[in-house]
Amino acid sequence: MPPQPSPVPAPGATAGPSDPWQTLRSFGEPEPPSAPTRPGGSVDPTLVGVPRGAAGPPTRRGLRPAVVAGVAALALVAGALGGVVADRFLGQDTPGPYTSALPPASVEPGADRPAGSVADIAATVLPSVVSLQVRGTDGVATGSGFVLREDGYILTNNHVVAGAADGGDVVVLFSDGHESPAELVGRTVDYDLAVVKVDDSGLTPLALGDSDAVVVGDPVVAVGAPLGLNGTVTTGIISALNRPVQAGAAAETAFINAIQTDAAINPGNSGGPLVNGRGEVVGINSAIAQPPGSQSATGSIGLGFAIPSNQARRTAEQLIADGVATYPVIGVLLDQRYQGEGVQVSTDSQSGTPAVTPDGPADAAGIRPGDVILTIDGRPVTESDELIVAIRAKAPGDAVTLRVRTGDQERDVRVVLDEATSE
Repeated sequence: MPPQPSPVPAPGATAGPSDPWQTLRSFGEPEPPSAPTRPGGSVDPTLVGVPRGAAGPPTRRGLRPAVVAGVAALALVAGALGGVVADRFLGQDTPGPYTSALPPASVEPGADRPAGSVADIAATVLPSVVSLQVRGTDGVATGSGFVLREDGYILTNNHVVAGAADGGDVVVLFSDGHESPAELVGRTVDYDLAVVKVDDSGLTPLALGDSDAVVVGDPVVAVGAPLGLNGTVTTGIISALNRPVQAGAAAETAFINAIQTDAAINPGNSGGPLVNGRGEVVGINSAIAQPPGSQSATGSIGLGFAIPSNQARRTAEQLIADGVATYPVIGVLLDQRYQGEGVQVSTDSQSGTPAVTPDGPADAAGIRPGDVILTIDGRPVTESDELIVAIRAKAPGDAVTLRVRTGDQERDVRVVLDEATSE
């Protein structure tokens, strides 16, 4: 049984210093009709997706009616003002010869952009990015996704499509404007990933890049449908790696060894790709941080988080093949009350589950109840979540090296990870 994280205070809680990882909001799950957005900490986040409306049928494509009206009003005002200005200045009498002609543009419209430019990346990626509308028993939610295979498989976040798990409907809107119904192939709570399939063929898939090859400072581009604005492109860099992040709904918390980016990620971006300069997917946008005490999703503050593509690749392949995914475990329970260095293996069983699983990976490596785990593969761990996400970033059958302290003695042990089936 995998170790479980300790509870985390919701935004605004006063226990301990402010911690940005405790105020993450992941995006895609609908909110109750009576509360368009809801407060929540990393264990109970507000999901990034357009909140479902309290009344009236949903708008299937594009913006909600209120958003469309606002954009239209802005366009009308700008158009009207432009007409007045032109009449006042270009139409007045002027002595001598006069022409209102302006120099032509030096570049033809639609001219090729340099390879690797944001415009070039966007042109490559946009045809493969989709938006999803999910109608479940609790209402309607939207999110993003992208084409994995030309025969109709699409990757997104679990929290985007969770509403369809009990018989709901999923509709996929493509960049060319056509819509297709989709079936839920499989989903995993533990990694906050899901695969849906449409009957379309000949689709253009995005290539999954190597997330282990990215470094801090690499430029990235996020693509998705924030607030229903399909085909939105934002840019930034890789801000940090290996961030321990909790994402997903309150009852379906995922633990992610996340890529951090300052590319703008907003409600509706969940499930969309984070791509590198070659247009390869290096992450799946899933969560953002909010200032401590925030009571609603305020949008991007430059702290976005994505599931690494290497994890997504393994999980997507399992979901397509079997409809379920597995995750690695070491077979210990962790003491959430422990306050010292590292994380401590519990000394007591919980709900009938022993602190160390007999004949499990940790037991075979000589780890005993009460031992303290200090590092994993040389990376210090100070919280249970850090150990969990570091293990979840591996695959069953992989070996990790743990530095373990028993009493005053420290030693390195090699642990071969076992597997458990995701919910």
